[in-house]
Parts: sequence; structure tokens; C-alpha cells
Amino acid sequence: MMTNVEHIGIAVKSLTVSNALFTKLLGEKPYKSEAVESEGVTTSFFKVNQTKIELLEATHPDSPIAKFLEKKGEGIHHLAFEVGDIYAEIERLKAEGFTPLNETPKRGADNKLVCFLHPKETNGVLVELCQEIV
Repeated sequence: MMTNVEHIGIAVKSLTVSNALFTKLLGEKPYKSEAVESEGVTTSFFKVNQTKIELLEATHPDSPIAKFLEKKGEGIHHLAFEVGDIYAEIERLKAEGFTPLNETPKRGADNKLVCFLHPKETNGVLVELCQEIV
């Protein structure tokens, strides 16, 4: 089952510009940045208490984030939930009628296994499942 909101993903055109903006807004610098080659993004993470904000910048024009920015502009891209057993949660959600965008979890940012659910079945919200890699 989903245990809490793990992070909110925000698509941005420029991490440099957006890091400065969110540093002013939150009063803290990002605690982590990393590239996720499989998704074609570079990310920055901010933390407010237990809530994480992930900024995502496309690294190439055909990445999912580049396509999102082209279609919708900057803004909230996804909502991520922490799960204890991502494999069991994928199976549970499939049985409930949801469609995973990837049948098996893949390595994501921040040392997580991730799987996304199709937004057509979640009121237009891209939902990400996250499990810490141990």
C-alpha cells in the first residue's frame, strides 16, 4: 500500500533558473542533483520537512519531460507515493484496473525503484510509485 507522498515532480525549462527560484521560495538550497539517463532528465531535490520537491529538466528534446514542457509548459508533472513493496503494489493496482506505464519497476532518481501509472486512469495526474533501493 501507499504510505505517504514521497515527492512532487515539477517540470522546468532550466534547473539553474528554477533552483534559484525555489531556493528563494523555500529558504534552502537543493540537497541533491542527479542525472537519470533512462528518463532523459537532470533532477534537483528540495526538502520541506518530510516533503520532497523534485525539479526535472530535460536532457534531450525527445525525453518525456521535453514533450511535457512542449505540450503543457512548466508545472507539476507527477505526484509520487512511497510504497513498501513496489512489485505487490503494481499487481494490486493492475487488479484494480490501473495501467502501469512500465510493467516492471526501473531505477529512478534518489535511489528509488519507480513505476508510473497511466494518467488517463488517475484523473489526468501522472502517479509514480517509489520504493527505496536497499
